[in-house]
Amino acid sequence: MTRIGVTANLGKPLAAEALRRLADAARRWNAMLVTCDETGPQLPSAERVAPEEFADHLDLLMALGGDGTMLHAARLLCGRDVPLLGVNLGGLGFLTSVTFDRMEEAVRLFLEGRCRISLRRTLEAELYHAGRRAGTYRALNDVVVGWGSTSRIVTLSLTIDDVPVGSFVCDGLIVSTPTGSTGHSLSAGGPIVHPEAAVFVINPICPHSLSNRPMVVADTHTLTIESVRSSKEQIFVVDGQDHHAFRQGDRVVIRRGSATLRFVQLPEYNYFEVLREKLGWRSSNLENGGGAPRPGG
Repeated sequence: MTRIGVTANLGKPLAAEALRRLADAARRWNAMLVTCDETGPQLPSAERVAPEEFADHLDLLMALGGDGTMLHAARLLCGRDVPLLGVNLGGLGFLTSVTFDRMEEAVRLFLEGRCRISLRRTLEAELYHAGRRAGTYRALNDVVVGWGSTSRIVTLSLTIDDVPVGSFVCDGLIVSTPTGSTGHSLSAGGPIVHPEAAVFVINPICPHSLSNRPMVVADTHTLTIESVRSSKEQIFVVDGQDHHAFRQGDRVVIRRGSATLRFVQLPEYNYFEVLREKLGWRSSNLENGGGAPRPGG
């Protein structure tokens, strides 16, 4: 029997209807639905397991909601090689790939082996307090260092493969994966990167120098960010969900993650069409009848 994990943002208006439809469809597919969080009580027919056991025997994990739900689902996988299908229940939803009205169709196509798979790299960050490792964290989107309890700026140094790159007087630094390039980094003026590229995006937040610009480097490099000067306690944030104190003298070491996530997409899915739709870009082909006007034409 196919085992399909389900996690949902119950605050979405369509969540209850999506779960009801999913429960009905599971009977037709001869599939067992599995939950491990607050989704369980809203899906009585599902098997409920502990979070640490959730990803052990799944054939597919479905995230019903938006980008935050996808990030939550990625964390539930704990690095396991389980395909992840995101269903958008409203909002921007860059990470989700299927609309609410095509949810059952997408699962059926997956079970028939007809969906496409997009491989998404992760990053791993080691946090050091007072020279001692405080923890290792996995991110699908990004890690952020900076901010804090006041608006005072900080000075953060960046080293790549033990080579000093420079110090940034700024509000913080974002290191994102290609998947995360359309998240916080984009809001801070960073570039859009194709999600299957093998790179990191390094983006200073509100730098106090016009020469500081976002950088894109191969994810084979090791990045080290250290708090050189700060009159406040900063924070270290992983995928917008884990928050940790980051003080002067602390550092974080960032490498390509060992885990790769498999995003399930419909056969006709096209990333550039998604960008055009989500960002409201105009299409010259649609507006000019087949192409942009030529100079002097």
